[in-house]
Amino acid sequence: MHWLLGNGQESDRLAWRLQCLAWIGCLGMPLYYVVWTVFFPQQYESLALRLFGVALCVPALFLKRLRWLAQPRTMQVYEFIGVTYVLPFFFSYMFLMNHGSAVWGESLLVALIVLFQFDGWWALASWLCGTLLAAAAFALHGDAAFLASPVVLEQAPIYLFTVAIVSVTRVGRRVLAGEKLAGMAQALAMVSHELRTPLISVAANVRGIERSLKARAQPPVGAAGTVQLDPEDIAVAGAMERIGFEVRHMNQMIDLFLQSAAALNQQLTATEYVSMADVVTHVVERYPFTGQEQRDNVSVVIRGNFWFAGKHELCVVVLLNLLRNALKALQRAGRGKVRIVIDGTRARPRLLVMDSACGISAQQLPHIFERFYSWPPSSGAGIGLSLCRDIVHAWQGRIHCRSRESAWTVFALEFPPTISADRSH
Repeated sequence: MHWLLGNGQESDRLAWRLQCLAWIGCLGMPLYYVVWTVFFPQQYESLALRLFGVALCVPALFLKRLRWLAQPRTMQVYEFIGVTYVLPFFFSYMFLMNHGSAVWGESLLVALIVLFQFDGWWALASWLCGTLLAAAAFALHGDAAFLASPVVLEQAPIYLFTVAIVSVTRVGRRVLAGEKLAGMAQALAMVSHELRTPLISVAANVRGIERSLKARAQPPVGAAGTVQLDPEDIAVAGAMERIGFEVRHMNQMIDLFLQSAAALNQQLTATEYVSMADVVTHVVERYPFTGQEQRDNVSVVIRGNFWFAGKHELCVVVLLNLLRNALKALQRAGRGKVRIVIDGTRARPRLLVMDSACGISAQQLPHIFERFYSWPPSSGAGIGLSLCRDIVHAWQGRIHCRSRESAWTVFALEFPPTISADRSH
């Protein structure tokens, strides 16, 4: 199944974004050429520049066929060049060629708002490159003195203010998301602690009833033989055993939730070298399986242990989340197995968590690592896979997923090569 894990989830999201932008460029460029030449003629409208923009966008529509373009690094460079040309360069150049007309002034403002929806430093680099190239092209083919004219200079503060507002808004959204995440972590920890009290009470009552049943099963002093429990007592004993198991299971789940809540508030940077085999062993031994049958559905394969720079407790949280999701998938499908593979034989060692259950649909797959996104909607708060991604990325690793609906799902965690497996066991 290794051929399924080539590009990664981040590459899928980049490809999806590129195709959306390509469609907008391919449709918008010719459409507005008609608008600015037929309905509201602009003096310096250029079909050649628009067709070049369309030509830049077209390859993105065929990413699946153009394997050279589908490489992550190539896609990133291609996206930067395409966006820089279509947004800051084209709109700035047309603004200058049309001597700061109202149409192109407002169009440039919209282009900047769209551009700064991308990451801040990326958008800033694109804006500076595109604007400087546009100014240079205009100076070669137009009136260079116009660059310092009041028409241009009086627009500059408006554009700078727009860029600042859009950037601050993006930062604000991230801060709010961080506060929401911290609040969820606090609430999760609080609820988990509150659940302890009734569980302790239930466990105490179960032990009391079990002692009472055992006392009734003991023969009186001096009596021969044993006293058999009546059918009702036998049924009660069975119920107490099941309740005791569920209490232990819930306590183990609370431990898992508290670990996740603690991870949300931790620094994610690597502080130690971690053995992947130790992490997997720890998780499988401590996971609150609902019974031996569920435990038997999980197998571990070690093709070669490896060490990586990270944090043991955070890696435990990552694997617990992935294992829990896989077992939930088995429960929804009513069938399947989970297989955990430690593969330290590759140039970039990796951990695979595979299940043969219900799979993930193609529509949902691009969104599974988004924070607060969950599917099905009632399946959780949507922070588990997002947290896994943040942790793995903080260690310079990669996490991605491949899936076929109603068939299988594979999560792959790849790590930078660090220490050989000789240190493992």
